[in-house]
Amino acid sequence: MRIAIDVMGGEKAPKAPVEAAINAIKKFPNLEITLVGKEEEIRKYLSDETRITIIHTDEMIEDEDVPTTAVRRKKNASMVLTVKEVKEGRADACVSAGNTGALMTAGLLLIGRINGIDRPALAPMLPTLNGEGFLLLDVGANMDAKPEHLLQYAIMGNIYMKMVRKVRKPRVGLLNVGTEEGKGNELMKQTFPLLQEGDYYFLGNIEARDLLEGVADVVVCDGFSGNLVLKSTEGAGKTLFSLIKRELTSTFFSKVLAGMLKPSFLRIKKTMDYTEYGGAALFGLKAPVIKSHGSSDEKAFYNTILQAKEMVDEQVITTIKNEVAKYNSKGE
Repeated sequence: MRIAIDVMGGEKAPKAPVEAAINAIKKFPNLEITLVGKEEEIRKYLSDETRITIIHTDEMIEDEDVPTTAVRRKKNASMVLTVKEVKEGRADACVSAGNTGALMTAGLLLIGRINGIDRPALAPMLPTLNGEGFLLLDVGANMDAKPEHLLQYAIMGNIYMKMVRKVRKPRVGLLNVGTEEGKGNELMKQTFPLLQEGDYYFLGNIEARDLLEGVADVVVCDGFSGNLVLKSTEGAGKTLFSLIKRELTSTFFSKVLAGMLKPSFLRIKKTMDYTEYGGAALFGLKAPVIKSHGSSDEKAFYNTILQAKEMVDEQVITTIKNEVAKYNSKGE
């Protein structure tokens, strides 16, 4: 198996992705990795070249670039060449922490959608209090979703949680403003009966306030709502930990107490840390394309590589293709 990595994307590039790649190679004997980016920069952190190949390029897509324009014009950008490795069969999956819109555009243009999937979904794992996490589809790949898109998200999310996260019977919920059937806007009202017909465990409507409690394993919503949930969750977590840190360092007594409680706080941080869950997969493409968080450190990148590897190992894309085809044949 080979995974291609865009090492020029993200705040901690290229150090974090290169170090993560080395650790992944050491852990998995059957894994090979292609690093795409400035070779001179890569070699500063490449202490071991075992089963690692470098593709050199000086060009990269910046965060402020317009996605479609950048992908079409910057044909030698590290992100584009990374996705191209998958398109041309030299890699089984790819990872980048760069421009999200550009990665989705490159994935669509070069790799393409699975037959029967109308719109891909960007789907990260978000933390829950029990440490298991939940998959949120979509967080911004498709702002104007239709009911059938959300049904496809439910199908893909259910497969991923079963095969990669090893959840025996994933609970699928529809994010809404209330739990009662008939709640929400027209999109939610039309989506609810569609999700009821799916071959998975559908909980019904769920509310945002219950997400971190672990109310569902797969949460389905349009990209606009999902992005608000994602940013709100990240912001609330950062604010909460900043507030706790400020209070626990405000007085001598607080500092003493903080020292005593440090192991507990470290466990809490680990439970709610996004780096434990990998990146956000672009579900609906013909091969695994995973967006690592822009601020990913070595640990977060490593978990994203692991996520890509597991998607290939478990043949998630093939299963999604088969399930979508099966569902579409029922409606014909």
